[in-house]
Amino acid sequence: MKTNKIKFGISYADTGSPLHALNGITKFILFMGWVTMVLITFDLRVICGLILVGFGLLKLSRVPFVTYKPLMIGTTSVLLMNALFMYLIAPQQGVEYMGSKTVLVAMAGDYSITTETLFYLLTVTLKYFSMFPIALVFVFTTHPTEFSASLNKLGVPYRIAYAVSLTLRYLPEVTKDFVNIMHAQQARGVDISKNAPVLTRIKNVAKILGPLIFSSLDRADVISSAMTLRGFGRNNKRSWYSLKPMAKADFMVLAIIASVLILGFVNRYQSVQLFWYPF
Repeated sequence: MKTNKIKFGISYADTGSPLHALNGITKFILFMGWVTMVLITFDLRVICGLILVGFGLLKLSRVPFVTYKPLMIGTTSVLLMNALFMYLIAPQQGVEYMGSKTVLVAMAGDYSITTETLFYLLTVTLKYFSMFPIALVFVFTTHPTEFSASLNKLGVPYRIAYAVSLTLRYLPEVTKDFVNIMHAQQARGVDISKNAPVLTRIKNVAKILGPLIFSSLDRADVISSAMTLRGFGRNNKRSWYSLKPMAKADFMVLAIIASVLILGFVNRYQSVQLFWYPF
């Protein structure tokens, strides 16, 4: 039986790019500022600009495209399905937001396809997609321990910050366990390929998830016991080996983030309509 090969590269990758040299606090604020900008704007021009800048930063990170290509395909597929469901649930939502109605394809009931609806779905889909590249940039260029140190520096309790670090650090390990268990089950005749019926595949996937959950719980128990034996959490404060000082480049990036956010809030406040619609 031919086994499925799964490649998962969504973890820290030390490529030595200029983004890796930035402080973890700077990259965290960049990520949060980016998300804020996406949430406050419904201007397609701004959203497209964010996507272009995001992929530019992703290229600057020097991470090969093949590493995150499967995730990008999966994300795009999910967003397209989300757009379809949005149309099925509220087919005239775009007409209500744009204040006009231009029918392209007449259909029964309220399901006529209009220019306004297509523009609305395009804007919302790209709005969600614009967070994809910056999320990858943050994960690829920020070491989990450095990120935890940055969170602690911003005032987050170090116990919570360290929990975040462990989560980011062991996600690739969980993925490796999933692949190993899947290959072991396939060697035993468990079929999860496209040749098997859907219900059979779902049942067989459960045979993979069960051992994966128990192995993850076992790993968590081992880590918890090791941390308890070393006295983790006994003191109110702790030091961080990987904490980097802020440099000039960090302050420059923070100034750019603040400027862009101010312009974004001003643009949102001055906009007459929620959505920018040129037609």
